[in-house]
Amino acid sequence: MSIAGQQEIKPGRTALVAIDFQHDVVGAGGAFADWFHAEVERANLIPTATRLLGEARAAGVKIVYSRGAFQPGYPELVPNIPVLSQVAQYGCLVDGTAGAAIIDEVAPHRDDVVLTHHRVSCFHGTELDVVLRGASIDTVVVAGVATNLAVESTARAGADLGYRTVVVADACSTTSETAHNASLASMAMLAEIVTTDDLLATLDRHTLKQPPLIAQRGQTCE
Repeated sequence: MSIAGQQEIKPGRTALVAIDFQHDVVGAGGAFADWFHAEVERANLIPTATRLLGEARAAGVKIVYSRGAFQPGYPELVPNIPVLSQVAQYGCLVDGTAGAAIIDEVAPHRDDVVLTHHRVSCFHGTELDVVLRGASIDTVVVAGVATNLAVESTARAGADLGYRTVVVADACSTTSETAHNASLASMAMLAEIVTTDDLLATLDRHTLKQPPLIAQRGQTCE
């Protein structure tokens, strides 16, 4: 898993989409803890995602959070997908509740974008595509939970929309390591599969190549 030999990732043309880092999804006491929390812990997901978000943000990557949340009574929810039907059964991910909130470790910063999705893909029925195109983004980096659900659905949708799509393998997890690896193998046909170290290294290389701001403005130093 490397981007060696691939076109470098330009921070100003790149967005990192962080998916479902919410208490009910990744938290030890969340509604879906029995599904996801063991793998969140085993994979060291939260510290890895914290580092990824912080360093990508500092490099100039646009940070977008997408979270699953619904109004009381779930008027937006269509329970045709098993995981979505469980949301209503568990009575979780209600907008405005602690369970639907993004965890403190990866809390959004002031200039980050926070979107809400009601389906599995973060593109479906949201303003994600509009936000990205408005910011002249051509590369979408995806991380979060679950690898074989929202991460994979979002990666596939992004690829179909024409974005260069990158999945950060160690910043994703799902119900098991086996399911995680199978999803990555499937996505490798349509996206670049990288590690956090891979991604941050190429961002660092590109940032170091940029001329000083004063030179960009055609000014000289005395």
